[in-house]
Amino acid sequence: MLKSKTFLKKTRAGGVMKIVREHYLRDDIGCGAPGCAACGGAHEGPALEPQPQDPASSLCPQPHYLLPDTNVLLHQIVSAWRLGTWASVASSLRLPGSLETYVEQEQGENANDRNDRAIRVAAKWYNEHLKKMSADNHLQVIFITNDRKNKEKAVEEGIPAFTCEEYVKSLTANPELIDRLACLSEEVNEIESGKIIFSEHLPLSKLQQGIKSGTYLQGTFRASRENYLEATVWIHGDNEENKEIILQGLKHLNRAVHEDIVAVELLPKSQWVAPSSVVLQDEGQNEEDVEKEEERERMLKTAVSEKMLKPTGRVVGIIKRNWRPYCGMLSKSDIKESRRHLFTPADKRIPRIRIETRQASALEGRRIIVAIDGWPRNSRYPNGHFVRNLGDVGEKETETEVLLLEHDVPHQPFSQAVLSFLPKMPWSITEKDMKNREDLRHLCICSVDPPGCTDIDDALHCRELENGNLEVGVHIADVSHFIRPGNALDQESARRGTTVYLCEKRIDMVPELLSSNLCSLKCDVDRLAFSCIWEMNHNAEILKTKFTKSVINSKASLTYAEAQLRIDSANMNDDITTSLRGLNKLAKILKKRRIEKGALTLSSPEVRFHMDSETHDPIDLQTKELRETNSMVEEFMLLANISVAKKIHEEFSEHALLRKHPAPPPSNYEILVKAARSRNLEIKTDTAKSLAESLDRAESPTFPYLNTLLRILATRCMMQAVYFCSGMDNDFHHYGLASPIYTHFTSPIRRYADVIVHRLLAVAVGADSTYPELTDKHKLADICKNLNFRHKMAQYAQRASVAFHTQLFFKSKGIVSEEAYILFVRKNAIVVLIPKYGLEGTVFFEEKDKPNPRLIYDDEIPSLKIEDTVFHVFDKVKVKIMLDSSNLQHQKIRMSLVEPQIPGISIPTDTSNTDLNGPEKKKIKLGK
Repeated sequence: MLKSKTFLKKTRAGGVMKIVREHYLRDDIGCGAPGCAACGGAHEGPALEPQPQDPASSLCPQPHYLLPDTNVLLHQIVSAWRLGTWASVASSLRLPGSLETYVEQEQGENANDRNDRAIRVAAKWYNEHLKKMSADNHLQVIFITNDRKNKEKAVEEGIPAFTCEEYVKSLTANPELIDRLACLSEEVNEIESGKIIFSEHLPLSKLQQGIKSGTYLQGTFRASRENYLEATVWIHGDNEENKEIILQGLKHLNRAVHEDIVAVELLPKSQWVAPSSVVLQDEGQNEEDVEKEEERERMLKTAVSEKMLKPTGRVVGIIKRNWRPYCGMLSKSDIKESRRHLFTPADKRIPRIRIETRQASALEGRRIIVAIDGWPRNSRYPNGHFVRNLGDVGEKETETEVLLLEHDVPHQPFSQAVLSFLPKMPWSITEKDMKNREDLRHLCICSVDPPGCTDIDDALHCRELENGNLEVGVHIADVSHFIRPGNALDQESARRGTTVYLCEKRIDMVPELLSSNLCSLKCDVDRLAFSCIWEMNHNAEILKTKFTKSVINSKASLTYAEAQLRIDSANMNDDITTSLRGLNKLAKILKKRRIEKGALTLSSPEVRFHMDSETHDPIDLQTKELRETNSMVEEFMLLANISVAKKIHEEFSEHALLRKHPAPPPSNYEILVKAARSRNLEIKTDTAKSLAESLDRAESPTFPYLNTLLRILATRCMMQAVYFCSGMDNDFHHYGLASPIYTHFTSPIRRYADVIVHRLLAVAVGADSTYPELTDKHKLADICKNLNFRHKMAQYAQRASVAFHTQLFFKSKGIVSEEAYILFVRKNAIVVLIPKYGLEGTVFFEEKDKPNPRLIYDDEIPSLKIEDTVFHVFDKVKVKIMLDSSNLQHQKIRMSLVEPQIPGISIPTDTSNTDLNGPEKKKIKLGK
């Protein structure tokens, strides 16, 4: 025992309690070196390598272990050493309570100096201890620290010590490792020019005081994709008057990076600005050419009416950096032999990053990963370091890896720990499985899904009862039977949150054995399900609802097209077809009733690629065709979700996992209302019902596609639907569905939210037991937060995959001309939609090195006048579409105006409809 402390404490009841604290030091902790006679078998856990096999260092040629100080470990997130030396030492260090290496804080010594001394004592002890192992043992422990004073003291005490950079540079066999070192500090790496561009960030203590007093506001920094000189800060807290603050100009952005938590100062009203309508991309001009930036910033400021002005601010400090490794490409410096280069991230919201590398030639034309280290006040761009090479740009595997990494989609293969919780094959339903479960294998159940779908979540049935009513059942895969709470499989499914569907690939939430086999409700096999069964009259009014775990045997796995053919065929009257017709008839009544209540029918162009069966390149691109059967399945899924939401909320008023869709603020609808008004149509937005009704009325006999365009535009006005815990919120309403309560129950193979809902429902109907986390609303709220993030990222990844495959399609297709409709007008561009391909793109009217046309932008109408031609939202135009590969960083679909003809702007039509390398048309169906 080192020491003992005794003190008295007064209890709440007024008594006195004696507390004794004793501090012990251990003498049974081994050094971790194999074969050490002095330590014997005292060591447990990972052992050090007997002979470190790392490449020789010119500074210390003998075999050695590394002992990094804490700051080095934290700073060098991407390790440049093999696990054998680095991690083993880190995990096998002598504990602070070890008898030989414990040091007490001396009088006048601060905690940091005490810790530095403790590490030196440990390094010295290791070097002396390793000498005792054998006479011919030359093993050393090298101390790695970037702290100058600590290194000097170590050298004075006879401990071999080097900085991180010194040691890595000494590994002559691996010169590329120096590129992976994180920069030491912002000050050390300031660029030579020395000109201060940005104001200093205030220290955290001042920021906290300012936030408390209301001088500053705390929020999340969101950079703009369209304009690198603009960003918004979403203010935290419910009571904030200004939820969104605009930042314009480099100096006001003040080195904040997308998703950072920042402190902003609100500018006086005289300095408020309106959101810019200019599309500006960082063209990567000279780092020091800040004058050009100032010229571009002046472009943002235009005369606008006072009501367009928004609260405007500037970043005064960073509360929390949310940097991550970024994918992108190297923009090689024009200076020969230069080691300094700019890296252009794939995400346009991230600034370019300055890195030092000796392998620029090898990295040119490759996708790489770079991490940010810091952003000095006198540097136009942040400093960073090279992390990893992903592969050649444009290659399908490389680009897929990039979009998965950029959207933080967990896509590593499932670990053995996760796979160990899967059922052993061959699997069959046992008597134990049948407990609390109803046998519904006699029912004529079938599934209806997109072509090629293997993860079949849901199946349906409809039959007439003896009393003349109808029995309708929605049967959902019983995933929660296989994924038990708290095990590694459950934790991994919760982390992934959702299955991600890319154009050619599916990133499963659960292992394939479950997603495509044991849980998938394939036909002609017995499967475990969770069934929601209603008794309805012929007017689709629910008379009774029953929830039960079940066993089913689906009689058919149909595509939407096959199910539609059965319904429409006069010659088919079998049980499956009769069931489908009954379901379809009821679905139409349910949909009509939903719409009457104010549910919205919105639109968004979805595309389907047809792939070459050999090369897997897209050879055709079409918008998805929706049939009655799509709507039929959707209606019953919605009904099941609403029925289950009511049940779990009834049983768990504080702990139900629900889904809500907030009503958009009136300002969101401005663009829709203005666009409709330009066509002499009125769109009312005071309630969802009035919006739905005015969209239904917004028809034009001469322009049938107008209604679809309005619905597409209305979709853009909507808020994101989110998961939440019923005990943490009191607004349950789902705006888009006009439902007072809603949840997700029908897709547990691909959504973790549904797994939790299944567990809640199982407890509610007595089919399964509860567990502590299920009724902990704070844990549930954390799960919801992760699910909302994962769902958003999955959506973005899906869109990025469509964009990439669209590029591949037009790469082989060549240049084509197509009809398009204007969705938005900007100050210097129009955003158009091409219905044939469901493709959206921007037509720019200002090009580099070309004389600018005369542009007059009117935000009120909205319209853009180019020379003598005026463009309004929804105008029909003709555009030329081609793949622009001039910038390898961001290959993009380029659109140019063909019609109407504007001298000096429009492209002649003779280049259109050229099909370069038009491949033979082979079509295959894609997975769901």
